[in-house]
Amino acid sequence: MPTVHDWINNPLGIVDGLFAQSNSCPDWEKKVVEYFKEKLKLNDAHTWVPSLNDVPLHYLKPNSLVKFRCMVQDMFDPEFFMGVYEMNDPTSNSKQVKCGKYKDITEGGQVDFNSRSTVTSERQTFYCVPIPGESQWVKESFAGTSQARVVPSTSYVPNRHKRSYEEDDEMDTQPQQMKDGSQGAQSSAESHGNIEPKRQETEAPSHDSFPSHCTSSLDLNFPLPGEKGPACLVKVYEDWDSFKLNDMLEVFGILSVDPALSVIADEREASSLLDPTEGMETVEEQRVHSPPASLVPRLHMLYAQPLVHNNPLLPSSVLENNGDYLSSVLGELASIRAELLTYLTHVLLGDSLAAEYLILHLISNVYSRRDVLPLGKFTLNLSGCPHSSPFTEHLYKVIQQLVPSSYRLCMSLHNMNNQRMVPRKDYTANRLVSGTLQLANNTSLFLDETQLEQGQLDATGVRNITALGNLISWQKVDYDFNYHQMEFSCNINVLITSEGRSLLPSDCQVHLWPTLNPPNLEEYLSAVQVAQVPSQLNKYRIYLSVARALNYTISDEITKAVEEDFVEMRKDDPQSMSAEDLHRLLDVARLLSLSHGQNTLSRDGWMKAKQLEALRISQTPQQKCVNGNEP
Repeated sequence: MPTVHDWINNPLGIVDGLFAQSNSCPDWEKKVVEYFKEKLKLNDAHTWVPSLNDVPLHYLKPNSLVKFRCMVQDMFDPEFFMGVYEMNDPTSNSKQVKCGKYKDITEGGQVDFNSRSTVTSERQTFYCVPIPGESQWVKESFAGTSQARVVPSTSYVPNRHKRSYEEDDEMDTQPQQMKDGSQGAQSSAESHGNIEPKRQETEAPSHDSFPSHCTSSLDLNFPLPGEKGPACLVKVYEDWDSFKLNDMLEVFGILSVDPALSVIADEREASSLLDPTEGMETVEEQRVHSPPASLVPRLHMLYAQPLVHNNPLLPSSVLENNGDYLSSVLGELASIRAELLTYLTHVLLGDSLAAEYLILHLISNVYSRRDVLPLGKFTLNLSGCPHSSPFTEHLYKVIQQLVPSSYRLCMSLHNMNNQRMVPRKDYTANRLVSGTLQLANNTSLFLDETQLEQGQLDATGVRNITALGNLISWQKVDYDFNYHQMEFSCNINVLITSEGRSLLPSDCQVHLWPTLNPPNLEEYLSAVQVAQVPSQLNKYRIYLSVARALNYTISDEITKAVEEDFVEMRKDDPQSMSAEDLHRLLDVARLLSLSHGQNTLSRDGWMKAKQLEALRISQTPQQKCVNGNEP
């Protein structure tokens, strides 16, 4: 029987063992998946598996079991491979039937392409990237819980960087010859000019330019500019229709980084690949779909866990089969909420009302869709933010410390006119070129409108503003497929900071009224942030994730009371309460209840929501023509 670590260090041994029994066990492929699923369920076995997210590639043993926390950025066309093939062994002059599943390269001897034993199978390839905008505390927490034992390989000389993906940039200042060894397969791949300078290829492009097609240089197609980390070609063997673009996954699979893949990508020695259709691709497609394995490793999926969230402090499914966990957390929600309110009030310069609404925004979530209307979204426009001050930058840092994934988009005229926000299809390379708005669900998008200066939006700027408006109003992004647009639903929390009312739509505007005026704003905000110890921040992180995951209902009795109240409010002045105002009030009541750990609306909760909204409206200044969009 395999020892405890054989299934991690040598998973192909398990696969080959079960394949050998295929004559007596026709469903051996199902048994392979079941075997690894069962192993990963035992105790904390998943923490023993090394992760591509936090372990440098050269520490990982080729053909070992690894995991990757990622987002599906693109889906390539299905490919054919030899699931079963026959080898001629010249030494023993014998033939052997081999399993080609979970492999890229045939091994040992010469393939007999005319053998009747050959079975052609199909698999799907997903291009996966680390979850865009994932916070540093998330990465550190996941890495800290890992129990994987990995050491640099001495017998294997891979063609790759020998450093962590998150390492400082100082390594990039070293001469290229020092970073790239000249041993074994490494030199053969490099000598063919297959690999561009590494700095260019291991970071996201700036998205500040629009080449006619993206084949002039190999970039890793990260959605957000400046991101680092591994990209991965994930080979999927079953149920690939159950996965969607932009899904968050934790993939467990067999790592394939054979240097021969890099040589073949350049020389197109298709006969040694398990994919007989490889030669049908164009040069551009080959470059994108078969990048050097040193830059984009292959991961043959055994099992993938869809991620509802990427908060490492919570169970993967907060509401399912976690009754004990939920009951222990729910009892503390009210007290944690009070502490978080105090913290955010200090951050918002003493404005407790703005802090209340910021909490409601942070726990908002699209819980359902009625026709095209996304229910549960709560885009907040925090107006009254000072221009040309570090306030919005520090506010974003606070949010970044609280949520698992976020991105701050400075809405300068240059960014609006130059940044690629909407993903588009590149038909030359047959891939989806990513953009800033290709984000995983539950990402916090911080739009800093205080950076917007006087000037003219060009055609690109107008398209970007339109895309942001559609994201806010309909929680969707229309990807550009040249001849048509394809709609992709999303669930992204949008916070807009502005001086006056935002030029973008929002569900709720709260004007900032500071009661504190520190002599040095930057020092004050830094001190407020530093004062929060990690254990306290972890409480806030758990609180926000749990509150947004709770189910919510309204009883028939409360529904009737709300309807009567609505009629009463309109009796004296029908203009005082529109259907839109009622919808916002119901949203506030829902979020207010959930923020206190209550999953149903009470009469008291309804009254509090009305008071909160009345106070907000009374403190929102009558709009003057600040930035030209007010009526």
